Amino acid sequence: MVSIIFIRGKVKFNITLDPGVWIFDDRKADLNTYFTKKQENEDAIERYTKAISNQWDREIMEGAVYPPTLKTEVKFEKEKVLTGTFGIPFQPFLKNAEPESGAKNVVIEYGENEQAVLSIEEAYGIILGFSKDGKPLREDGPVHVYYQDGSNKDHPIKNVSGFIVE
Repeated sequence: MVSIIFIRGKVKFNITLDPGVWIFDDRKADLNTYFTKKQENEDAIERYTKAISNQWDREIMEGAVYPPTLKTEVKFEKEKVLTGTFGIPFQPFLKNAEPESGAKNVVIEYGENEQAVLSIEEAYGIILGFSKDGKPLREDGPVHVYYQDGSNKDHPIKNVSGFIVE
């Protein structure tokens, strides 16, 4: 099994994806809760503003030193990374590849020469699962493809080897 996958075809830039580094990415989502909770579509500026506001409030209330609650929060996040099941949105990768104006579909290559075809709009919504219970998807990975609505959350597309923009 190859651990990297490619986005190629009718794109301005061919993209190489390495799921092994996504565990450190802030865009990762917990797949155990992703399809059950309502997704909030916040932009980066709004998230940043909320984070800074929370930090400011904390410093006003507790002072500028790290209170014990922050240490336990960091420990919880480390534990979550070591045992969690995570995915990452495909949208930023497809957007960075810059599909050409005539591109209409994205072909997902998986298994033994199998393919699934999605429209560009559908492809922008897919989630790439890259870890299960804190471990990379070595047996049937490197990624699993989940539809945005979660309709295939019990049976994702496995053994994905690449994406072709047509």
